[in-house]
Amino acid sequence: MFEAALLNGVLFLPVLGIGLLLILPAGHDEVVRRVTLGTMTLQFLITAMLYVRFDPNVAGLQFETRLPWIASWGVYYQIGLDGYNILLVMLTAFLGPLVTAGAFSAIQKDVKLFYAMVFAIQFAMMGTFLAQDLFLFYVFWEAMLIPMFLLIGIWGGQRRIYATIKFFLYTAFGSILMLAALIYLVWTLQTTTGITSFAFADLVKTQLPASTQAWLFAAFALSFAIKVPMFPLHTWLPDAHVEAPTAGSVILAGVLLKMGTYGFMKLGFPLFPDATLAHTPLLMTLAVVSIVYGACLALVQDDIKKIIAYSSISHLGYVMLGLLSLEITGIQGAVIQMVSHGLVAAGLFLMVGMIYERCHTRDLVAYGGLAKLLPVYSVFFMVLTLASVGLPTTSGFTGEFLVLLGAFKAAWPLFVAGKGALPLVLAVVAVSGVVLGALYMLRFALHFLYGPAKAPLEHGHVLADLNGREKAILGAIVVAVFALGLFPGEALRKTEGAAKAYQQLVSTPRTPGLPGVAR
Repeated sequence: MFEAALLNGVLFLPVLGIGLLLILPAGHDEVVRRVTLGTMTLQFLITAMLYVRFDPNVAGLQFETRLPWIASWGVYYQIGLDGYNILLVMLTAFLGPLVTAGAFSAIQKDVKLFYAMVFAIQFAMMGTFLAQDLFLFYVFWEAMLIPMFLLIGIWGGQRRIYATIKFFLYTAFGSILMLAALIYLVWTLQTTTGITSFAFADLVKTQLPASTQAWLFAAFALSFAIKVPMFPLHTWLPDAHVEAPTAGSVILAGVLLKMGTYGFMKLGFPLFPDATLAHTPLLMTLAVVSIVYGACLALVQDDIKKIIAYSSISHLGYVMLGLLSLEITGIQGAVIQMVSHGLVAAGLFLMVGMIYERCHTRDLVAYGGLAKLLPVYSVFFMVLTLASVGLPTTSGFTGEFLVLLGAFKAAWPLFVAGKGALPLVLAVVAVSGVVLGALYMLRFALHFLYGPAKAPLEHGHVLADLNGREKAILGAIVVAVFALGLFPGEALRKTEGAAKAYQQLVSTPRTPGLPGVAR
């Protein structure tokens, strides 16, 4: 009960934070910043304690709360931790104080409103991961749109209105289809069993014909694929990243995109296993296209924000490939890759924001020689660059290596048995994404840090290197990157049970007469 109360505290601390901001008098921006940072730090510390207490040997939910909400509809307020969400909840809580501290100097307009929106989106993202009732999940999923819309629309760049509308239309369209499919799924459960429930544990047992699964899966998959985003539904992401303030980009890349991959892992694939297996070749192909296409686009960008934005499409393609491999190694690699990308992309976007505050340009060709001008900044930048490339000892290597290993373990027996060469071909092509990743990130570093010094001077003075606050932010991310890269064992133990459950759910047909996947 104590841990369950703490988990509710983790979820609702941002709401408390909004309340504290509301009672603060206007004009006390520094107090607003400190209150927000303190609240976010407390949320992280409680989450870290729950992470330590989470027992990987216990199957199912831990620290669960289940209370009637709309009981006549079978809707419950049900939250809990399991192997699916434990690392993503930890990632969300970890990035919260870093986003807050990173915006201290960047945000000078409507400071109280800005941090209220940061609290609101933190609440929505945390709720999305913790929800174990599909109605509750959908409420949090949709609630996320409002604060992100305002973060980009109020504090974004010159084309912020275009970016926000595009972001809203893409995500809202997919969400409407998911809502329709959700209603039909619950109605089917009620008509076949007499049970009215939105609980994941009940809905995952629903028996559906293969044709019905295909339509419902398409609705869920479209919503999640937009959020990932997968090719060809990715076009909203570069615009959103470029126009968003640094905090918005960090939230987008660090956590928000993972809601799409988490949706596939928790809902899309387990709820409709027969449709998933039938469409696995197509989905794997799109995942590999996303890997290569995102990397190629990143290779030719001159806007430093767009480089990282397109790299996100490539890196999350590996997550989808790992989930679709249906190998324990690949599935766990996908979860590690989600966390790794969240850390590395968040760090890179924070560094872009730091240099933009000093030089007021995102044009790559305007930079050069930063290794001499800003040596401390350059060291952090190279560490995160190498983590993005997948250097051994970093989290990037752990995630990508496990995903590719899982993809080959799944593909090779099929190839040897003469059941198809496509999975093996896709796994081989996916390896090229690692090479392309090294090319675009090292090109980025070469122009950015070395060569003739072209970095603009600010007000005629030499550029200032990182201050203490910025060093602390980036230092925390670098420590987390190496901790996950050097010591992934604990994280893998906490996700192993969920990976096996996921594999079993997706491999087992739910339409009578359909063969499963032998494991």
